[in-house]
Amino acid sequence: MVYSNAGICTSQCTIQNTIDFVGVGLHNGEAVTMRLHPAAPNTGVYFVRTDVVPQQGVIQANWHNVVDTSMCTVLGNEHGVTLATVEHLLAALRGCGVDNVLIEISGAEVPILDGSAAPVVAIIKRTGIVAQRVPRFGIWIERPIEVQQGERYASLTPDVVSQITVDIDFTNPVIGSQCLSVEITDELFEREIAPARTFGFADEVEALRSQGLALGASRRNAIVIDNAEVVNEEGLRFGDEFARHKVLDCLGDLALAGAPVFGHLFAHKPGHRLNNALLRELFAHPDAWSRVEYSEVAARRAKLEQSARRELPDAAADI
Repeated sequence: MVYSNAGICTSQCTIQNTIDFVGVGLHNGEAVTMRLHPAAPNTGVYFVRTDVVPQQGVIQANWHNVVDTSMCTVLGNEHGVTLATVEHLLAALRGCGVDNVLIEISGAEVPILDGSAAPVVAIIKRTGIVAQRVPRFGIWIERPIEVQQGERYASLTPDVVSQITVDIDFTNPVIGSQCLSVEITDELFEREIAPARTFGFADEVEALRSQGLALGASRRNAIVIDNAEVVNEEGLRFGDEFARHKVLDCLGDLALAGAPVFGHLFAHKPGHRLNNALLRELFAHPDAWSRVEYSEVAARRAKLEQSARRELPDAAADI
């Protein structure tokens, strides 16, 4: 993850002031308030459910605390307390360069807002973030890791930047096949990825609601597809908004690694279960990654690029 501000690049950051949100959960339909607080260096991202027994509502945003991935990413703790639909918020925090934050929330699901990460990004940018003068660490992918679930598969491979490539394929003609590859920087994220909304199909709504899902879904917080058309009056924000939203989801799920990831994530037909399986596979192999200070990243990039240049003449001779 590359940030445009040099101070933000190398130092851990938190938000400058407390930020409040009010909204509804996409799936449970319940009203919820959420408050983001500045947090000390090396805190990471923590959620606190304020509607449960005190001291039992703390949940760390980490891959090993994922307890469900059926329709969204759900975190849980040892007390059985859960929090759903964390992925858009986590993507916004990672995209804005926020490492440390404490998030109080009054219910079991993060508010969906407009279905994208844009409202959170906009308020964080207005509020401001502060460098904490403590080194920021990243996760450097050392060798390829791959997982497969039926026809879906995902991989993390070494790269000198943070890059995400998604490849989606839907039978519905509104979506069809879309492929998008982006190098994740804060400026590109804010402009090209954060505004992409979640989406769903009108003919699946009743079935989902019978299962207690999508109770808060509407055209105000999701792209709704009915047969071969988008029913939202404003239409799509991007021609490939569906692929862009998958990139957003991937970034949010990847944020559960606990630090920005330097490598190339490729996902064919990505989903939350696949993303979490990839992180579990990564951390099951300590030789596949290393923890590096951001100040070391430039040197590692230069070394890899120099190595690639040395190999180029031999590759050209084989043509």
